[in-house]
Amino acid sequence: MKYKHALFLNPYIESTATSIMRLFPPTGLEYVATSARGLADTVTLLDLRYENELTDIDKLMAFIVREIDIVFVGIGWDRQFEEIVKLLNRMPDGPTLVVGGYKATEEVETLFKRCPTIDIIVRGEGEMTTREILLGVPLPSILGLSYRTAGAVVHNGNRPLQDVDTIPAPDRRLRRNTYHMTLNGINVTNLSWDSVLSARGCPYTCKFCTFSLNPLGQKRDYAARSVDSVIEEIQGLSADAILFSDDNFFANPKRAEQICDAIIARGIRKRFIAQARIEIARYPQLLEKIVKAGFKILLIGLESPHDRILAQMNKGFDSKTIRQAFKVLKKYPIYYHGYFIYGNIGETEEEMIAIATFAKEIRVDSITFQKLRIEKFSPLKELALATPGYHVTDTGALYSDTYSHARLKKIGRRIKFLFYTPWCLLKIAHKLLAIRLFTLREFASFLQASPRLLRSIIVREVAKGRLGDTLKRALITND
Repeated sequence: MKYKHALFLNPYIESTATSIMRLFPPTGLEYVATSARGLADTVTLLDLRYENELTDIDKLMAFIVREIDIVFVGIGWDRQFEEIVKLLNRMPDGPTLVVGGYKATEEVETLFKRCPTIDIIVRGEGEMTTREILLGVPLPSILGLSYRTAGAVVHNGNRPLQDVDTIPAPDRRLRRNTYHMTLNGINVTNLSWDSVLSARGCPYTCKFCTFSLNPLGQKRDYAARSVDSVIEEIQGLSADAILFSDDNFFANPKRAEQICDAIIARGIRKRFIAQARIEIARYPQLLEKIVKAGFKILLIGLESPHDRILAQMNKGFDSKTIRQAFKVLKKYPIYYHGYFIYGNIGETEEEMIAIATFAKEIRVDSITFQKLRIEKFSPLKELALATPGYHVTDTGALYSDTYSHARLKKIGRRIKFLFYTPWCLLKIAHKLLAIRLFTLREFASFLQASPRLLRSIIVREVAKGRLGDTLKRALITND
């Protein structure tokens, strides 16, 4: 049968308090929705973060009953899992209900058990599997599929990973909204945002990370799209700011340089953000080109200031290498955001708190720090379970007899307030202007929606006529 109307649903509903999660599109779901083109009379993509009317569940269900005959729901994250389960259990009986995404693949058995409404779960990368469902291929013949039949759940074999150059880029025409930064309910600046996945997988083997594994334990080796296909996708985007959502955009420095060369040669004027490793400091010519091409922010996984923990994670560098890299990186007009992990196996409270001191020492512009999680296929799982006093919950949270969840949360707050001082907030404000991520007018909108502390500091300094001196001081102090 040919389906008349296929719905692809991003089920996350964000409040303005967590509005940073509204910034980027649901890229994985968009890839799958794009694969459905021509296989249903109508394809609709709904992002509930932006569908104010349809966040009313009764209205959403009425729309599905009236219009839809197959629903695909993407579950990519742990957050709001309970709310999504409740949403799935409200689904009407008529349309076929298909669920997919990273979290769905991890929780296949749980979802079938808790959600009798689910007919099919797509495991792993879903583009080809979705196409075969819509083409009417018999379910027993579709790889990467789990489904109900005769009161039982059947798991077909895993689907081999697809060549990335055969996967069409997301069709942005499916969107019903544009993506903007919002803070405290205010639309910050007129900047529109998008994301581009130029490669899948990662060549590194950090032990805390399972992003290079799909939830079936399949290793997605680093696979990069052709430079021409990436540039063609970028040129077709209307967004002002673009995130390269690759695990590491610079995994192949020569390819990254070719993309920069093409951006410069074609006169593409965008503001780019990318994830990187500190090894990028070894390539000054590449750094020069990314500045010229419009890269404004690099998101860098630093993880820890302690060599013992870096070795435990198999990061491939030590704290001295991080310090040396940042001496080079800080010469370039780029905003650097560092990722750290605390609550590691054997880590003391003093070592966790040292994250703030170390981050200020290397002069990273801002940081994110998360508690260590032990995912299903994490190479650290065996170590965690073998270490006396450490425990892993069913959801992957790690804690110990010494450091409970509550104590780790308190330590996280200490790290936050030790790093994000008033001076740090001023430095961030200045850096965003200095790298021209925002124009002055855009920055004024950003400031209006910023935390009250930052606004009060800047207003005070302006009133005293010393904002320039204060910003200069902020840039050279670590307090």
